[in-house]
Amino acid sequence: QVQLVESGGGLVQAGGSLRLTCAASGSTFSTYAMGWFRQAPGKELEFVVAISGSGITTLYSESVKGRFNISRDNAKNTVYLQMNSLKPEDTAVYYCASKQNRYAKSRADEYTYWGQGTQVTVSS
Repeated sequence: QVQLVESGGGLVQAGGSLRLTCAASGSTFSTYAMGWFRQAPGKELEFVVAISGSGITTLYSESVKGRFNISRDNAKNTVYLQMNSLKPEDTAVYYCASKQNRYAKSRADEYTYWGQGTQVTVSS
């Protein structure tokens, strides 16, 4: 069982930045790929970014490429999402998720454990 806790969400103006953090329990963190997904009101869950267990491979959605950066610190069981140049359309609840192997993927159904989510609101 892996527990994930997100933090760092909030309200920011368009063009601003936020850094989300996801802290994971367990001793095998480096064997899990991690992903960030988001869900805006009335919309489906959307893939944002993923990172492999080693941190070498990353996968970004086109909508955030060049603006968001994912990283991880396996010694701290933590993954980070640095979000820059935020837009109002980035407003959503952001979820951290882990999958039971080290390969970064974009499909939500490949992820086993999910955090409770953190709200990000970008004002225009």
